Amino acid sequence: MTAAREHDTDLIRVITADHREVERVFDELERGQGTPEHRRALADHVITQLVRHAVAEEQFMYPAARKVLPNGDEVADHELREHAEAELVMKELEGLEPTDPRFDQLLGELMREIRHHIQDEESDLLPQLAARCSAEDLQELGRKVIAAKKVAPTRPHPAAPDKPPANLLLNPGTGLIDRLRDALSGRNS
Repeated sequence: MTAAREHDTDLIRVITADHREVERVFDELERGQGTPEHRRALADHVITQLVRHAVAEEQFMYPAARKVLPNGDEVADHELREHAEAELVMKELEGLEPTDPRFDQLLGELMREIRHHIQDEESDLLPQLAARCSAEDLQELGRKVIAAKKVAPTRPHPAAPDKPPANLLLNPGTGLIDRLRDALSGRNS
């Protein structure tokens, strides 16, 4: 692995790259252009990305925060509550037609919640982790997050466990089922 490639696995860079991608899709959704089907596809895409991102954070980043930050339990619990709130909105949004008036209302609510969450992480949690973890630890965490996203669920599961060890055991199986459902339904992830 080259030095530049290895640098790409730094946890902070991996998480912030995901945040920028979500923002890009949010911006496109806010422009309101395209057919209802296109907007539905964009919403499905961003939900998939958010679920995968959240699962990976819950499996590796938040346990690291609990371990290395003096207020790690408090920080991780706050982030998990924000994930749970957003997941409920995603679950409700998932079942709506894009022409339903609640679709745009819930999409707006989701965007506000996620932008707040991103701001929290980028202004507080990520700088704290960067200061308290070694470069090697950040690389290893980044690699684990990348790997976890590949097998993570693609749909919201609000009742699923969000803390190790249960999430580490159950999420890959749920992810497999979600990917099968996506393939059968034609949903692009």
